[in-house]
Amino acid sequence: MKMRAILADDEELARLVLREYIGHEADIEIVAECTNGFDAVKAIGELKPDLLFLDIQMPKLDGFEVLELVDTGPAVVFVTAYDQYAMKAFDAAAIDYLLKPFDLIRFRAALEKVRLRLGEKAPAIPAAELRNAALAPGQKAERVVVRDGAKVHIIPVSQLEYAEAQDDYVALHSGGRSYLKQQTISSLEESLDNAKFVRVHRSFLINLERVAKIEPYTKDTRLAVLADGARIPVSRAGYLRLKEAMEGV
Repeated sequence: MKMRAILADDEELARLVLREYIGHEADIEIVAECTNGFDAVKAIGELKPDLLFLDIQMPKLDGFEVLELVDTGPAVVFVTAYDQYAMKAFDAAAIDYLLKPFDLIRFRAALEKVRLRLGEKAPAIPAAELRNAALAPGQKAERVVVRDGAKVHIIPVSQLEYAEAQDDYVALHSGGRSYLKQQTISSLEESLDNAKFVRVHRSFLINLERVAKIEPYTKDTRLAVLADGARIPVSRAGYLRLKEAMEGV
């Protein structure tokens, strides 16, 4: 059976090269081409491809955000002009990347990895962790993306009030609404600026700018009262981190 592939890249030339190279492979057929992240998420959800050639820098949603919004499924080959520092993240995905410009020999080497991956059905690395690994030293996320059915919500981190761990999910609270995302709170914490977001409890991460006051609760715990009235438990260790962060503001 043929592998069904989607090309997601906003550069026409890059898609042209991929089409040409794929034309030499008898076991691959292209089922869709997408020029932005939103279209890629929609096409992946509807067509359920076996293989995804995915650009990193695209309009609307970047490649990492696309992966965060789709169910585990297609094998992914990154097609990118990203700096060399990020290559370790692509290697960690256990598939491959194509650094633009690439030739037919390099393309076929990537396909061999894909064929092995599809045969082994190896577990994929969570997209959020992959994105964290690809951030440059000191670089932090500027927004969080969440899928809600057919809708995609983009939350600027400045509008994220707090996050609450719920098993392998995290509830993101922003603008009076709550959005559930499949991501650990530790992974979310790693992606955010620790000068602005503090882990005040094993299950809670708060935005310092939204803290209105701190109240005593029990002998060893306190409550952080946010501007919207939310009351967040603060552990003893969390209070020390919170106090240190607030003194540094």
